[in-house]
Amino acid sequence: MKKYIKEQIKKSYETKQAIYENEDLLNKIEEVSKLCVELYKGPNKTILAGNGGSAADAQHIAAELVGRYGFDRPSIPSLALTTDTSNLTAIGNDYGYDKVFSRQLEGMGQSGDIFIGISTSGNSRNIINAFEVAKKKGIKTVALVGRDGGEMAKMADIALIVPSDSTPRIQESHILIGHILCDIIEKETFGQGVN
Repeated sequence: MKKYIKEQIKKSYETKQAIYENEDLLNKIEEVSKLCVELYKGPNKTILAGNGGSAADAQHIAAELVGRYGFDRPSIPSLALTTDTSNLTAIGNDYGYDKVFSRQLEGMGQSGDIFIGISTSGNSRNIINAFEVAKKKGIKTVALVGRDGGEMAKMADIALIVPSDSTPRIQESHILIGHILCDIIEKETFGQGVN
């Protein structure tokens, strides 16, 4: 069993090593960081959504921004569209599950916001629908995906594609990227910045 455990850790490490060596992906993470820092100079917010484990990641990232990541500072406006069960169940019941995020984004998103859609496959229909609403409203879109990026990567302003076909490895890397974004946003907005 210990050998199996070590194999899983090694696979996680190898995925992160592939990210570490991928200059294009690193540049895109930096680009998203800069967009978010610029966003927070005004009245706008980040909005996140995903399904299943990606829903948990959306909530986790939003909570790090609203609460704190590494040090005490003013709250940073961020919203996960996965947390309001009344909205989710009402929209799902009345319009269908494919509309649970797009309908919320239509009501709460505004031009200048950034919408981060999280999906391991990149083909989550409810996120794709939200991207369509975002485009109409002047909301920048970021796809946090894996595999080949799917349909979301083609639609997003910026696609952060984890180079893996394994759902667990993609999800582990998504939260790593999310933490990096939170760290940079916090330090650039309220700290001494990053080098």
